Amino acid sequence: MKEFLSHHGVAYTEKLVDQDEEALEELFRRANMRATPVIFIGEEKVVGFDRAKLQALLGLAA
Repeated sequence: MKEFLSHHGVAYTEKLVDQDEEALEELFRRANMRATPVIFIGEEKVVGFDRAKLQALLGLAA
């Protein structure tokens, strides 16, 4: 996912939930899950690498 975002010039903040308890708590609060990867685009949640959904939410060409 990081490679995809970087390739398209999308800025992101990586939070390592296995090393940061606050990041893990935020993930659970926002997504009601502890699985990763999860990306938030605004209030939209994308679980796993869903290329089509990411492209649509970011306005990228397919």
